[in-house]
Amino acid sequence: MSVAPPTRTPGWRDYVDLTKPFITLLIVAVAVAGYFVALPSRIDPERLLLLVLCGAAASGGAATLNHYFDRDIDARMRRTRGRPLPTERIAPGGRVLAMGLVLTAIGIGAASVFLNLLTGFSILLGSVTYVLVYTVWLKRRTPWNIVIGGFAGSAPALAGSAAAVGHWTDGALALALLVFLWTPPHFWSLALMLRNDYNAVGLPMLPRMNDPAYSAKVTVISCALLVPATVVLALVGPIALPAIVALVAVGLLFLLSELPLWRRSDRKAALRGFLVSGPYLLAVIGVVIFNWVLVRGVPGVGG
Repeated sequence: MSVAPPTRTPGWRDYVDLTKPFITLLIVAVAVAGYFVALPSRIDPERLLLLVLCGAAASGGAATLNHYFDRDIDARMRRTRGRPLPTERIAPGGRVLAMGLVLTAIGIGAASVFLNLLTGFSILLGSVTYVLVYTVWLKRRTPWNIVIGGFAGSAPALAGSAAAVGHWTDGALALALLVFLWTPPHFWSLALMLRNDYNAVGLPMLPRMNDPAYSAKVTVISCALLVPATVVLALVGPIALPAIVALVAVGLLFLLSELPLWRRSDRKAALRGFLVSGPYLLAVIGVVIFNWVLVRGVPGVGG
């Protein structure tokens, strides 16, 4: 296996890259949404900040471990060959493994001590699912990898609820379900764009790697499941009517962006769905946070 020569000595940006900042941002945002969807009677800024810091540490640590375990296939894929480990800007030795373990342990441990054990346990569930279940066990073995591994993105919603009120609320469980269902269309849209890259390294990242038309249709169906999941969230939230309308609207927009995949599985159609998937989740998070204002922050509403 050929490895690109080092282009420069490692800097702080290389270590930041190991933590996958955008994914970490999404994970933290889901945790914050879980905090607000639990509808605490008041917002505790210190607890919310602790949740953000602990979630960021654990997510960054899990992402670093993902880099470490995937360094061989990352070096063979065009999308990932420029990462710090394949280029050997950072030596793929014990330092990276230790960094990932320490960050993850700090996030889980601090959440358990300074928030509560259920918050720490929720973060632990997400980390174990992403690193051991998804990255180490399933990713190279089955096309179900991202479906099962999607729970890693749901666990932060549970952590947020535990930090807010000390238990998993129905609303947080519904939000976790929605994030779980969001993960397959998000990643399958990306995999349809990069299926040749994934085929080259033998990663089964689509429902059927040798049948992109079938995989594209499954992607659309999986996206359509977000609409009833939104209804579930609205029913158990509780979610105010303006927030329900907004959630359904952004869900339908996401589905409309994926619909072209039903007719064709080309890169352009897949790219459209992928580009909308991230903003869709951020919009859901924003609506959930605003819903707390509607339910708790308006005099005479929600107590």
